This record gives sequence, C-alpha cells and structure tokens, in this order.
Amino acid sequence: MHIDKDLVAASATPLVLGILADGDLHGYAILKRVGELSGGRMQWTDGMLYPLLHRLERNGWVSAQWGLSEAGRKRKHYALTTAGRAALGERQAQWGVVADALRQVWNDLAGGPAAAEVWA
Repeated sequence: MHIDKDLVAASATPLVLGILADGDLHGYAILKRVGELSGGRMQWTDGMLYPLLHRLERNGWVSAQWGLSEAGRKRKHYALTTAGRAALGERQAQWGVVADALRQVWNDLAGGPAAAEVWA
C-alpha cells in the first residue's frame, strides 16, 4: 500500500518521538521499528529519517550520542529529552482530536457503528 507523502510527513514526528519514548535507538533500529509497527506497510528510507532526527535534535526534543553497536560498529544513538517527552504529549493530544474527527466522519459515511470496528 502506498501511503501519501503528506500523511507520512504529518505523522513522522509523533511516530519517532513515540518510538524513542521506549528507549534509545540508532537510526536503523528506528527504521526497522516503523516497519514493524506498520506491519511492513510503511517503509521509510535513511533520506527521510535522518533529516527528521536532525530537526528533532535542533528542537531539543532528541539528543544524540555516539556509541558502539553489538557488533562493535560506531553508531549514533538517539534519545528522547524531557522537552521531547512534553512534545510527544502535545502531539498525542492533537492526534487524538484528528483521529476522533476522522472516526466520526467515516462512521457517518459508512452508515453507523459497524465502521467503528476499523478503529478498534
């Protein structure tokens, strides 16, 4: 399934912040987690992820530190900051409003409660 680039862009920040809320990760692990969470339907590239991580770092929402992987390779690990945790909370509230509005519109289009199962 192709997911529109505007939808990917809009969801990228809260998705990465939410992934990092579970713990520090390097870029490849973030890409892998996005694929897992979407059941393989979202396949991000390095070219999409790293500019986002750099922007989140400039905003103070993510910190980065060089470390070694299990294989002994040097990798940059990203961590959620206190400000990033606050930004994640704001994004959760905003996306809750959007999801509720979409749920109502799609329930109305589908003729009622049966469509709600899509969101369950």
